[in-house]
Amino acid sequence: MLKSFVFLLRFALFWIIFFFLERLIFLVYFQNKLQGIPFTATLKSFIYGIRMDASMAGYISAVPLLIFLVLWNFPKLKLRALYIKIYVYSLIILFSLLSVISLNIYREWGSKINSRAIDLFFTSTNEAVASGSSSPVLLSLLILVALSAFSIIVAKNLIQTHIIKDPVPIWQKLTASLIFMGLTFLAVRGGLDASPMNQSMVYYADKPILNHAAVNTEWNLIQDLLNVNHQGNPYKYFSDGEASSIVDKLYKPASKTNNSQIFDKTNPNIVLIILESFTADVIMSLGGEKGIAPNIEKLIKEGLFFDHIYASGDRTDKGLIAILSAFPSQATNSIIKLNDKQEKLPSISQALKKKGYYTSFYYGGQSEFFNIKSYLFSHGFESIIDKKDFNQEGLSSWGVFDDKVFSKNLSDMGSFRQPFFSTILTLSNHEPFQLPVKPKFSGSNPENKFRSTAYFTDSSLGDYIKYARKKEWFKNTIFILVADHGHRLPKNIYENYDPGRFRIPLLIFGEPLKSEFRGTIITKTGNQTDIAATILNQLKISHDDFEWSNDLLDESKPGFSFFCWDNGFGFANQEQTISFDNVSRQIIYRKHQNKHKLDSTMLRSGKAYMQHVYQKFLKY
Repeated sequence: MLKSFVFLLRFALFWIIFFFLERLIFLVYFQNKLQGIPFTATLKSFIYGIRMDASMAGYISAVPLLIFLVLWNFPKLKLRALYIKIYVYSLIILFSLLSVISLNIYREWGSKINSRAIDLFFTSTNEAVASGSSSPVLLSLLILVALSAFSIIVAKNLIQTHIIKDPVPIWQKLTASLIFMGLTFLAVRGGLDASPMNQSMVYYADKPILNHAAVNTEWNLIQDLLNVNHQGNPYKYFSDGEASSIVDKLYKPASKTNNSQIFDKTNPNIVLIILESFTADVIMSLGGEKGIAPNIEKLIKEGLFFDHIYASGDRTDKGLIAILSAFPSQATNSIIKLNDKQEKLPSISQALKKKGYYTSFYYGGQSEFFNIKSYLFSHGFESIIDKKDFNQEGLSSWGVFDDKVFSKNLSDMGSFRQPFFSTILTLSNHEPFQLPVKPKFSGSNPENKFRSTAYFTDSSLGDYIKYARKKEWFKNTIFILVADHGHRLPKNIYENYDPGRFRIPLLIFGEPLKSEFRGTIITKTGNQTDIAATILNQLKISHDDFEWSNDLLDESKPGFSFFCWDNGFGFANQEQTISFDNVSRQIIYRKHQNKHKLDSTMLRSGKAYMQHVYQKFLKY
């Protein structure tokens, strides 16, 4: 019976070979970019890339698989082999053309062919042609002809177009059909992991050229086209110039800045702890419930605490970008998923790495989620520790529990070159709220399960700091504590547009913090995006690249915050907070009902901000 499936296996194998050749051409073409990179590291692009190659081969094989199953189960039907040949040869020529175009685009943009290039060709054909005029035409044609011709020769000898219709019982046919459909589905999906195939699964190095080589060109283009639902700006309220002008005024430098220096050391180590779903409602000092985060409450008394901070978005992918790159959330889109865009963002990690900081990232889950790993490798993180680096026993649905992640970071920290910048992203306080210990709050309702996992994260943090105090590096280390986003729990009263759902803690503490700032509360309104300017200013590192970031310690500038969710945004300052629904085009939340004149001004700022952010997103 398996003889009947030989043609499918040979078909898939051919495309794996084709993608191998395509990757080889890419690496040879850009060999100048590989200087100084070990040959073994370059070879890994083939190993890591084969998983995405198999996914793309699965997509291509879907058509012949369907044809085969029909013909196999209905032997009287006929299909000329010519049709399969036309299908294969057409794809060979198309993919060879895409490969050559991608080589030239990568040479100019540093990214493979994507929706931006397709859009440029159809909307600005003259500009696209002009941009491509500098490409080596003869070399491009040579590669196109060579790849196409060689691939067609291989296809003729490898792909079997004749289907063997050997007689087997119907139950065997059905069973075999289900098996091969399942295998094709697994190939397309990238396996049985919780996360389906994405670029992070093939990213493996801190050298962009290697990661880009590992990414399958055709798969990347299809994914990019699918991710771009709308190339225009759905948040168009003003002319681009007017929107930009309104936003610029929000960040306009004061004639004389007035910010205090809060560190007594020049280059302290920085540990950034990003707490999963740690809404203000679990922090007593923010008006939240008592007893959920007692360790954080203790740290607040010895640190500099900001009590009017908002998350930029409502998910981890958006929070990471806001914190590390100071780029606001984009409502219906997420820049971290699009490598061609996220790679152009600035980041705290890159800024610190340039100043000699060793950079690391710790996460108990799969770093491929939300394309996080691609982002981390693209932004200077030298060490990335995730789920695969831990014992695989006793895991939650999401991965390694927070206590183990904190312990791993603590044990590794002593070997870090100083100064270092280490980021820890927790995950235990996430649905389905599982725990390795007895829950603090009894009951199986979501509210108490959330309280218990938040308490567990707080306890893990408390133990981490307790043992860290005994380490030599602790005396030269600043800790920054912030949430990735808020949550509807534990109160379970917020709609997705309610500002309460976006309020989060921000705390700076550690031995290098001057004594006069310990136990101090800053009431200025701010956002996750303001962390970059605030910290880099203290380290006397330029934050000019972080155009969406304000220094929260600069008393000469008023504070504000922008936050958004799917198709809506909020805007807050010291006097008022509003939320606006982009579908109904109306304000749907007002903190104070008697300040309608102020509402109009804030709405204007919020609209301009939303428009300008998304326009920047489109242009990256």
